[in-house]
Amino acid sequence: MNATEKLIASAEAHTAHTYHPLPVVVATADGAWLTDVEGRRYLDLLAGYSALNFGHRNRRLVDAAKAQLERVTLTSRAFHHDRFAAFCSELAELCGMEMVLPMNTGAEAVETAVKTARKWGYRVKGVPAEMAKIVVAGNNFHGRTTTLISFSTDPEARADYGPYTPGFEIVPFGDLTAMRAAVTENTVAVLLEPIQGEAGVLVPPAGYLPAVRELTRERNVLFVADEIQSGLGRTGRTFACEHENVVPDVYVLGKALGGGVVPVSAVVSSAEILGVFRPGEHGSTFGGNPLACAVALEVIAMLRTGEYQARATELGARLHRELRKLTASGRATAVRGHGLWAGVDIAPAHGTGREISEKLMHRGVLVKDTHGPTIRIAPPLVISEDDLDWGLAQLDAVVR
Repeated sequence: MNATEKLIASAEAHTAHTYHPLPVVVATADGAWLTDVEGRRYLDLLAGYSALNFGHRNRRLVDAAKAQLERVTLTSRAFHHDRFAAFCSELAELCGMEMVLPMNTGAEAVETAVKTARKWGYRVKGVPAEMAKIVVAGNNFHGRTTTLISFSTDPEARADYGPYTPGFEIVPFGDLTAMRAAVTENTVAVLLEPIQGEAGVLVPPAGYLPAVRELTRERNVLFVADEIQSGLGRTGRTFACEHENVVPDVYVLGKALGGGVVPVSAVVSSAEILGVFRPGEHGSTFGGNPLACAVALEVIAMLRTGEYQARATELGARLHRELRKLTASGRATAVRGHGLWAGVDIAPAHGTGREISEKLMHRGVLVKDTHGPTIRIAPPLVISEDDLDWGLAQLDAVVR
């Protein structure tokens, strides 16, 4: 066996099989490119499910991490540290909000948003004890904790983990009539991904998000936007909600907030909403640690320039123009997305999403399949035009 085969065999022998990765063993990375243990190079068109919006080993982010590593990395929230106030205030400002509750992973942030909505419902809205309801959308992906998979409609994510957490109402994504019917006097929040990433980069119908925003205001319900994958420049705006001029009550952020260096997530909202917490009622040992804050502060500074949002818009137009050629020729049945983010449904005659991903891997391009025929394309926002064109040419070749 070569080095790749040996390492994969060892991983398979000693790791629970919760993933089915492509047979690539990455050793180094830079920008939009990965190099495996055999020295083969691959163009990364997945970017860690949007965690690597700024590319691998982005120099600004690595330098920020290195500088902080020499000072202090963890204090816990038992004490203040000198990067915390700046992180919270600058992230709140970026979001147009007032307060931040920092966590680590995306799932933790969504769990925090669920707890926030329920506590707000009981303490502010006056919902009777234990009666709070949260409305969510079918085909959602908000994480893999027991509570979050309790309202998943994906059998693989949900099966055999019961009993499930109650308190959630599931309606079809994009169906405003169903949403209106589901919201009752005990509803405390509507929790949505503005664009559903794991489901295949599903974009809701035009006008849906503004209508949900109006409905939640009318009914005194929080609108919680899970922008973990869609936010922080991916779609050409800082937040995907901005495409329809929607400002939610709560942003849930993660992935790219840590710059591909450390896990960083946060719930960002108003003082009225996040002010429902009191000391001891929620927390995280690592949430808002000095290393995380140092990296995230640099991410915020980079986003403030607008450079990455503009790049996602410009290159995204190029991406979608080329992908539409696949639907025009019948090689794909649908293409969806915004900015540098696309879901492509491959025509069955050309293979499954997994098969296309494997063929692309052999040509030096890495993508990931989801739900049978679909592949997701989400390159780092720093990818060059030439590299993007080359990657798309490889996709064109494998579906011919």
